[in-house]
Amino acid sequence: MYLPKPFKEDRIEVLHRLIVDRPLAALVTLGPEGLIASHIPFLLDPHVGRFGTLGGHLARANPQWRDFSSQVDALVIFNGPQHYISPAWYPSRAEHGRVVPTWNYIVVHAYGPLRIVDDTRRLLPHLRELTKTHEAGIENPWSLDEAPEEFIKSMLGSIVGIEIEIRRLEGKWKLSQNRVPADRRGATAGLRRRADPDALAIVERIESMGS
Repeated sequence: MYLPKPFKEDRIEVLHRLIVDRPLAALVTLGPEGLIASHIPFLLDPHVGRFGTLGGHLARANPQWRDFSSQVDALVIFNGPQHYISPAWYPSRAEHGRVVPTWNYIVVHAYGPLRIVDDTRRLLPHLRELTKTHEAGIENPWSLDEAPEEFIKSMLGSIVGIEIEIRRLEGKWKLSQNRVPADRRGATAGLRRRADPDALAIVERIESMGS
């Protein structure tokens, strides 16, 4: 990823937090017909490997789990909050006019070899953990144990597990760091007026860097 120094985030705990908070990611691999991508939720085990290990699953009918190059690392893209930034919000607009639109965003790229886990004994604990994680906080949460055993067995047969031990982990926190303090304050004021969750999340992160 193109990663200018002002936007680089390399604290592993910060990158892991985005992965946990925004688990739906794009899995990108190289196959015989070119690139293929699937959007799936991942679980992160931060204790396996230098940068952690990602676990997920694909539909067995999805050709990606068969048609990928073992010679090329997979790429997993986790997107955080993002928002358009208008030059109308910058005081510099009136001062010198040398302003252009941009986009603020947070993203993590994880790279590593894709491994296939075609073993229901390992898939079932993965599904239990995935369900437990995302049912947390839901009133009367659903449990895997509520479904008939034969139904769960049939569902397990329709998916294939995957694991990626992260070899390279990159984070880009593009948050107006290249603008003067007055323009950053103008950007946060403009974002507050948009009042959507991503805009407010970007405001919070810009302000956490100080003026």
